[in-house]
Amino acid sequence: MRLNWWNEGLQLKLRIRPAGLVLALLYAVACWASRQLSLDQFYLPAGVRVAAVLLFPPRWWPYLLLGEYAYFAQMRVPMIEKYGLAWIVLGSALLMPAVMLIVHLHRKMMVTTKNAWLISVAAASALVVTALNLMLAHLLWPTPPEMPVIASIARLVVGDFIGILTLAPLALLWTRRTSNARWTSGFAPPALAALTMMAMIGLYAAQLPLDEVNAKTSMQLLMALPVVVLTCLYGWRGAAIGVPSLNLIIGLTTPSPYTGAFDPAAFATQQIMAVTGAALLVLGSRITHYYHRSRLGEVGERDALKHARNSLVASELDLRERARHLRKLGDGIDTSLSEVVNWLNAQGHPTIANSLLHMASVHSRQFREQTSMVYPAALEHLGLYVALQAGGVRESWDLSHRVIRPRLLGDPCQLSVGLQLAAYRALTDAVSLLINSESGQIRIRVRCGQTGGRRGILMTVALLDSYRNLSPSTVTATVERLAGRTIAYGGTVQCHRNRIRMAMVETDDSAALGMASFNAMDHVTAFGQGNSQTQT
Repeated sequence: MRLNWWNEGLQLKLRIRPAGLVLALLYAVACWASRQLSLDQFYLPAGVRVAAVLLFPPRWWPYLLLGEYAYFAQMRVPMIEKYGLAWIVLGSALLMPAVMLIVHLHRKMMVTTKNAWLISVAAASALVVTALNLMLAHLLWPTPPEMPVIASIARLVVGDFIGILTLAPLALLWTRRTSNARWTSGFAPPALAALTMMAMIGLYAAQLPLDEVNAKTSMQLLMALPVVVLTCLYGWRGAAIGVPSLNLIIGLTTPSPYTGAFDPAAFATQQIMAVTGAALLVLGSRITHYYHRSRLGEVGERDALKHARNSLVASELDLRERARHLRKLGDGIDTSLSEVVNWLNAQGHPTIANSLLHMASVHSRQFREQTSMVYPAALEHLGLYVALQAGGVRESWDLSHRVIRPRLLGDPCQLSVGLQLAAYRALTDAVSLLINSESGQIRIRVRCGQTGGRRGILMTVALLDSYRNLSPSTVTATVERLAGRTIAYGGTVQCHRNRIRMAMVETDDSAALGMASFNAMDHVTAFGQGNSQTQT
């Protein structure tokens, strides 16, 4: 069985896609056209090679390899007599597979928001391709190259590296064009302005006389300023537009009398630009990375606050339902007692009936006050201030003989029901803390209003004695019990000297959440204000 493949042979299924053949042709034409615009220190075919491998998934790479061989065939077949068949074949067959291997080894890094791996791909590709070219040339050419090896390496590595940084970032930018649209919503106008400025400076530098080398170099370095601005404003995307444009303008405005020419005057500038471009791409990548992290943090914080508000609203709805059942229970008790009172009057026991009616009224009022403390039903229809002045909480404060009449300013009905409920719970908890933990009279101040286009509420619960400070245990308990409610509504809680200060603000989602949640329950029950009267 193991030797069946030897006897029967191997069956290879090859499916040639017409689109793949078109891709191979387009790749060969792109390499040929870019070579016509290239110098030794600005070699665009190296950028076309890396950009194509980044643009297309591995299933299309065989067609890119076919296009590479077609490009080298039309260019190098006429050189067979001069350089030999071995160099033509090996020098053309190894470059693209080497680049594909380099990109494949970086595949795990490509899924992250850090795009600095592109610099690693560019540097590795430039070094490997240059090493292969020089090694094969020295081994297989009949006459080895006359240029010193060090000079050849410097010239070719810089040329390939700049060519890759000119086209590969654009390819990667195209593949990620739909990501992070919020940050780059206004990207086009600044990018167009920066490119226009760079083009104008580049054209002016190209018109300078050949003997003004320093002035030309200064103008070329000046073109890096718009790239820095784009990188700082838009991170990776700004660098991915600015760095290729900078390299392209400098490369195309450099005199090139023939393909593969070398301009010593521009070489120093392009070495600086190679380092600067790599640094800007890394900087842009880090800016984008930390922007993503901050956005994730903001989204997480917003979701956490939203969940906290949902939890508070859900608990209030549960308390509302419990208060409804308690009110029904109280109505049933009042009805039963009313029937008993009527029966006693009919049996000739008016004294007992009046005594029972009085006790029933007192206990009914206390029962309803306690029910209102479970859930302040009056708050939904009459607002926070009515719930504080007419509910059971006000009766509880009066019985303590320590709470001065609250000072209430503004219109709380402009706030959502959810925010009013949160303010009600926070305020009652703060008063309860001071009653149980501190001594002396307590003063309450509440103000509702609008500032900076946002509605909110500011509450202060303080000891009347301004020379006394809250104890550390009270401060700790205050933060532990009240911070959750205030933060859920974008507010804060602070303890300063003798007072507790709480602020809450209205947000669009909190207002919509509160109104939708409580309106959804309106078909179940409607709460009113006041006590039911007993029939006699």
